[in-house]
Amino acid sequence: MVYTSTLLSLLALSTGTWASYNANLNYRSPSTRHTGMGINIDSVHRRSLAKRDEAPFHPSQLNFTHGVASGDPYADSVILWTRVAPSLEADRSNVTVSGTVGLYNHDTESYIKASAHPICVDYRVYEDKEGRRVVDKGRAYTTSDIDYTLKVEASGLKPFTTYWYQFQICNSNVTSPLGRTKTAPGADDATEEINLAVYSCSNYPNGYFNAYGNAVRKDSVDYVLHLGDYIYESKKGVVGQDERAVRPEREIFSLYDYRTRLGHYRTDLDLAASHQNFAWIPVWDDHEIADNGYRDGFSRLNNTEESFRNDSPQISVDQRKMNAVRAYFEWMPLRQVDMDDGLRIWRSFKMGNLFDLIMLDTRNYDRSITDLCMYVPLSEDEANLSDWNTEYIEEIHNDAGRTLMGGRQESWFEKQLTASNQRGAKWRIIGSQLRFARLGRETNGEVTYNMDSWEGYRANQNRTLKHLYDNNIGNNIMIAGDTHVNWVSDIAWIGEKPYDGNTGVGAIGVEFAGTAVSSSGFGETINSAEQTAASYARNEDLQWNEGYYRGYFELRMRQDKVEAKYFGCPTVATRNSWEIPLANFTVKHDDNHLSRPIAGGQVEAGFVHQGEVKHSNLTLNTETGEWQVIGIKMVLITRGISLTNFLVASSALAFQVFVLYPWHKQLDESFEDLKKEHLKVLQVLDRVEHGKTGGSGGSIREQIELKRQGL
Repeated sequence: MVYTSTLLSLLALSTGTWASYNANLNYRSPSTRHTGMGINIDSVHRRSLAKRDEAPFHPSQLNFTHGVASGDPYADSVILWTRVAPSLEADRSNVTVSGTVGLYNHDTESYIKASAHPICVDYRVYEDKEGRRVVDKGRAYTTSDIDYTLKVEASGLKPFTTYWYQFQICNSNVTSPLGRTKTAPGADDATEEINLAVYSCSNYPNGYFNAYGNAVRKDSVDYVLHLGDYIYESKKGVVGQDERAVRPEREIFSLYDYRTRLGHYRTDLDLAASHQNFAWIPVWDDHEIADNGYRDGFSRLNNTEESFRNDSPQISVDQRKMNAVRAYFEWMPLRQVDMDDGLRIWRSFKMGNLFDLIMLDTRNYDRSITDLCMYVPLSEDEANLSDWNTEYIEEIHNDAGRTLMGGRQESWFEKQLTASNQRGAKWRIIGSQLRFARLGRETNGEVTYNMDSWEGYRANQNRTLKHLYDNNIGNNIMIAGDTHVNWVSDIAWIGEKPYDGNTGVGAIGVEFAGTAVSSSGFGETINSAEQTAASYARNEDLQWNEGYYRGYFELRMRQDKVEAKYFGCPTVATRNSWEIPLANFTVKHDDNHLSRPIAGGQVEAGFVHQGEVKHSNLTLNTETGEWQVIGIKMVLITRGISLTNFLVASSALAFQVFVLYPWHKQLDESFEDLKKEHLKVLQVLDRVEHGKTGGSGGSIREQIELKRQGL
């Protein structure tokens, strides 16, 4: 009887442990059709049982290395994410997706076996920040097979309600930071207002992700939308030499590479704060996998034998995609989409009766070949080779057979638009990585178009416009990223349907496209950037564009109108809390175009129709709420920057150093080092400002003022 009782107890424990593995969504495949991209839980469980007599991890060995995150909110549930591990380092094991190449340690040129030991984690969801009332809780396991990430679905929640959540290592007092999240409204709920922050293109070595933190400090939005280029796959900088050099120090191809790059980006404090405080709804662009991705390849890895041998460590296009998608699914707080196709990330959300959010994949899913121009420094001969298919794409861009989304996604998209209109949603927000408006740039009398956008798939674009016009589906708000430039346009079918650029009459919606968090834009100076912006003035549907500032925009969704507010970061060369309001726009319900005069007749920068540009440099400190007129000489981190330029930017920012939220001790320690370096700079600044250091050109403050005046 004792033996039977013990056996039953072990069986119950084994069953409970298996269920806890299953609770971690990251063991599943991103695709229900391609289960081989998942991790076999039975194998993980058996391996753990075989090693049960060995000492497991002690809680003191473990840390929540990358904070917490939440995303993909439904009315009754939301996805919660964390990573708990003995190290910041990504798993280097050969236990990986079924049928793929093992993970490789490039430093030791060897494979390392995965740890057999699971880590047990409890989670709780609270109605209040103090944690007095638990509304959901559970237990899940994670292992090195999924890079020690953990993703669970908190369920049984109320619609459009703020919750707090926390993870805890089982049977210990080791806890994660306290996260905050919010569920979506019920599909039929009368919802008066929802505020969104929209981001894209965060390039770690280019600068700090201040834009993410600004929305947190203002606490101004309900949810975050990310339109892709969350990471970049390329190599830039030398670790130990260049500020914010990326890890690993190479272009990434393997599963280990993608995991490491994602983890490295997540050490940025402002990105971490955004994930900790807002529910995200993300979608990928191309750089989460590789530049200029399409169905069969990328710029630097085409689906050819020559490219396979010369442009990669002999990893195929499909293998590289699988590695990137697996890592993205592990590290991002998104759901496993119910799919009957591979690579599907396109999905939709009903946000009460206020709007439907339709998130597209206009990059990787099933699009035809694109312009494969390589945006990297090359020799003259190589540069001629880098745009080898540009003329070909220009010739075929209007072919009916070319598709941006693939037939299945395009059919789904049209059905989503129709269903949203029929159910009476006030607005439709369409998330596209690529810019929708047809915008030609005029230089030296020649007009050119961006073929790596909807313009390169003219037939697909025309079918979308035809569906909207033929079915009288209005109140559309398209949002886009990718170009690192702010663009605001009426959505019009110019040449097919009447449209008046002065009034907006004839449009079927509005497009708000945003600049980058830190990727480079039009130019290094505001004058050169605005000259480039003006070269697009011929486009009657384009109402404003601006390419100097890095930043983001917010959408204030109301029943009667949508307001878009664009914000620019004066510099991302340092971590700071500054932002400049660039322009505000309004779209009234049923108008289907931007309200005139555009932006109230005045913008901070760029080129605007029916208005004027006034450079005020009026800047908000989102930490203190104070306004100040400042000038900044550096926008991005520049390799080998001169001390003078560095000091001008540093003086303007006063190197405000702040820790906003409780954070993991390793990040706190690194931040202490950063503060020490800043104090050294402040001492230099003090000597310069008091005439103790030689130099020419006037004081730093005088130089700042001259820069502000454009002199």
